[in-house]
Amino acid sequence: MLKSFSVLIFVIALVMSACSGEEQEHVTAVENGGDVAAGIIAAVGDSLTAGFGLDEEESYPYLLQQKLEEDGYNYKVVNAGMSAETSSGTLSRIDWILTLDPDIIILETGANDGLRGIDPKVVQTNIGEILQKLEQAGVTVLLAGMKMVWNLGPLYVRQFNGIYPSLADQYNLEFMPFFLQDVAMKVDLNQADGIHPNAKGYQLIAENIYPYVVKVIEKRESR
Repeated sequence: MLKSFSVLIFVIALVMSACSGEEQEHVTAVENGGDVAAGIIAAVGDSLTAGFGLDEEESYPYLLQQKLEEDGYNYKVVNAGMSAETSSGTLSRIDWILTLDPDIIILETGANDGLRGIDPKVVQTNIGEILQKLEQAGVTVLLAGMKMVWNLGPLYVRQFNGIYPSLADQYNLEFMPFFLQDVAMKVDLNQADGIHPNAKGYQLIAENIYPYVVKVIEKRESR
């Protein structure tokens, strides 16, 4: 119970921190050595994707780019994170994101919705509409899940936590169950605010998400 409460405090703090400043869109193309890229991967999400409080070179999209290059995958990774974003915000800008002409999108959104108590049906509808647009555009998606904890009430938590696996099944997506796996609430893996991952934390996030990204690339290239 104490662990669950600590995770709740972490996520609440994350949302409040993100909402305390102006929303900032973070769109950066990570260089891929100057070669013509085989494809574009857009990392879409909130401050966790944007790499809040860190240099670009410490964010997970940048680290992901490096790992892909090391293993011979010639993809350009675009950091399209926006601080304080909810699923409604992602839906409102997904058409613009598609102008980047991504082949693959890593979608991480919804934690802010959960901590604001937004109806899980609304969150699921928003993410579902995003996925429909991406499917229609021929984009391959890696869905990164978020989780709420029991302190928000068992019914709400069950409904919210069920959003991501349900959508992953519905759209036949590669699915990472929890974006912050092994990083949330670890003092040595987060910045001084105890909220956002530090450089070491993002290294672990990049390690954790990498196998899923490779699967998505292989799925895309096997079409």
